[in-house]
Amino acid sequence: MITLLGLLIISAVYQLTSGALRDQFDQRALAIATNLSDAAAAHVVRKNVLDLSGLVRKYALLQGVEYAFIEDGKREVIAHTLGTFPPELKEAVSPEGRLHMQRRALRLEGKMVYETSVPILGGQVGAAHLGIRGDFVEGEIRRAVLPIIEIVAGIVLGGILISSALVAVMTRPIRRLRHVADSMSKGDLDTPVSISMESHDEIGDLARSLERMRSSLKAAMSRFSDG
Repeated sequence: MITLLGLLIISAVYQLTSGALRDQFDQRALAIATNLSDAAAAHVVRKNVLDLSGLVRKYALLQGVEYAFIEDGKREVIAHTLGTFPPELKEAVSPEGRLHMQRRALRLEGKMVYETSVPILGGQVGAAHLGIRGDFVEGEIRRAVLPIIEIVAGIVLGGILISSALVAVMTRPIRRLRHVADSMSKGDLDTPVSISMESHDEIGDLARSLERMRSSLKAAMSRFSDG
């Protein structure tokens, strides 16, 4: 039961902690995409593609970022950090959805990517898109969660060891009383029961009852022999 409870606790800690960390990554991606959107606004209005290309390349150098791209109000990609713009990135956001922040998960060349898009100037002139690598997110979550899991697992293991030791100590008198009872059943009525006789708990009561039974049996056997 302790092991099962420990596994449930570890699972709950993992789920809660990884969920909280994933929310933090979402907020970080949103903050970066918002900064990109604000920085790109003037360049999009002026149709300054060269400066936009330099801007998205700068954001693509951030840790964990897989790509960044800018689309204009006609949903045309005008700057991106990918060699050939993948068709799967063109799917996606409806014209209405471009007016609001959006998140989506997609596979790009077999890798999971979490994309956040933020409208530029309310979506009237376009949107900024930022893709975060899924393996980076999962790796960071594992690095953050594993030490916590190890601590919880250590506490659970320590609890199991302490419980096992306590059970062994508590059951030792019972095992000794069982040995005495086995000896009595084989005819040894001369050895008094001296285990836990002074205890005032259930073990002491059992030991005294066993000693009274031994004394009674020995007296009965003596009368039977004398008769």
